[in-house]
Amino acid sequence: MKRSQLLVFDIRPSGATTGAYNLVLEEMEGKRKLPIVIGMHEAQSIAIKLENMTPSRPLTHDLFNSLALAFDIEITEVVIYDLVEGIFFARLVCKSDGEERTIDARTSDAVALAVRFGCPIFCEDKVLDMAGIAPEGEEEMKPMPEENPEDPFGLEEPVDPKGGFSALSLEELQIELDLAIYKEDYERAGLLRDEIERREKK
Repeated sequence: MKRSQLLVFDIRPSGATTGAYNLVLEEMEGKRKLPIVIGMHEAQSIAIKLENMTPSRPLTHDLFNSLALAFDIEITEVVIYDLVEGIFFARLVCKSDGEERTIDARTSDAVALAVRFGCPIFCEDKVLDMAGIAPEGEEEMKPMPEENPEDPFGLEEPVDPKGGFSALSLEELQIELDLAIYKEDYERAGLLRDEIERREKK
């Protein structure tokens, strides 16, 4: 089965759904792009690692990475191998003690782990043929959801962009604050800081 290696090209908020993000992967050769809608937490996890930011406490994908390394488990590659009714299917190829095993994963989790292990991301050509966008068609790019059809964006309560952060934990608020400062979105950073201080005074 032919496949192509992909790189993370962009992560940006989805204009269609509050709290959802567009993860855009790009071919190393050929330059087709594969847009996928993912949840906020997975987008944060990928972005934080790509920007070499260090959260105050380990995120779930950081914990998985540390646990795997502690037991000498290596992820050698990630493969996006199918697309069925708008749902992407991915797997992790892992090695330990000379044995290789394959583990199913959501594409968003697989990419978050790939950037931590520094392993390549591959996509079967049949998936790129179905959902890949050529450069000349990027202006009409519409990401496809990556979760289950009943909850396609993997979201809990949507976050109110005007500052209602009740759905976020204190740890998640701190991550959002770090990202807002990095992006120089000081208005949002101020709202997040106020919410953190309010909770810490309780």
